[in-house]
Amino acid sequence: MSRIMVLGAGGWGIGLALVATQMGHEVTLWSFDPEELEDLRLHNQNKLRLPGVFLPQGIRLTGDMALAAEADMVILAVPSFAIRSTARALAAHLCPDTVVVNAGKGLEDGTLLRFSQVLEEELPMARVAVLSGPSHAEEVARKVPTLVAVSAKDMSAARQVQLALSQASFRIYLNEDLIGVELGGALKNVIALCAGIVDGLGMGDNTKAALMTRGLVEIARLGKEMDADERTFFGLSGMGDLTVTCGSMHSRNLRAGILIGRGETVENAIRQVGTVEGYLAARAAWELACRYKVDMPIVEHCYRVCYEGMDPRMALAQLMERPFGMENDAV
Repeated sequence: MSRIMVLGAGGWGIGLALVATQMGHEVTLWSFDPEELEDLRLHNQNKLRLPGVFLPQGIRLTGDMALAAEADMVILAVPSFAIRSTARALAAHLCPDTVVVNAGKGLEDGTLLRFSQVLEEELPMARVAVLSGPSHAEEVARKVPTLVAVSAKDMSAARQVQLALSQASFRIYLNEDLIGVELGGALKNVIALCAGIVDGLGMGDNTKAALMTRGLVEIARLGKEMDADERTFFGLSGMGDLTVTCGSMHSRNLRAGILIGRGETVENAIRQVGTVEGYLAARAAWELACRYKVDMPIVEHCYRVCYEGMDPRMALAQLMERPFGMENDAV
């Protein structure tokens, strides 16, 4: 049995806390929000994010980051914009060589760093691992069979995560391609936002299938330039995560995209849905495409819709009118 602390008491944090509890670990669930903690204590569930999923009594709720000093493993399940600030607060309490797992997906706005790089900067004493794959919290929390991947520079840390959390309903594969695992998890959010826009515009299955297929090509194209293993993008943290995020109303990226496609402003869509990682990642993805001189037309048009006010119908028309080419040219 290990002592595991989960930072973030939203749906994903609770889902992972339940997974850890089911493996017999001593679990502490942290939230920065006193009101959220009080609500969890009162109702024994996150009624907004995971209604009907009740916390077992063994999970300790806290707002005290200092309890991380007792943990053998710390899992970050906070929104992408809070990764650095949370890690910085954690640094004062973390014991050397503790395994720190990032379960969020995205890229840091401004620096364009992958989140493992952010954690390495803020937590140089930690052994950093990354968990990614098709894993809606709503299903993980209810023991729906789920497969994900874990990666790290130090694969012994990844192996520790695999052994600590794998169970009958939550199977974890090792993947040595840390760059690819992180890029796949981050960039699929951009494509999922576009998939929602396509749905909101009233397009059909053909359009959505084409978007997902060519979107995956763009992700792999950038990954190749950033020294990722192309095979990763056709695995759990690539095609797997892309499929589940583009096809489920559990996905906030999809839901926000639908609203945008139906004519809502980007700002109103985000206000209605909450944190939309695809919106945050669209700018970082486009900046990376420019930095590495990679052709990513879907990402470019998503960026223009989100940040330059381009009409989604115009974006789709321009994508359909691009010059003809060979499908398998320079993936």
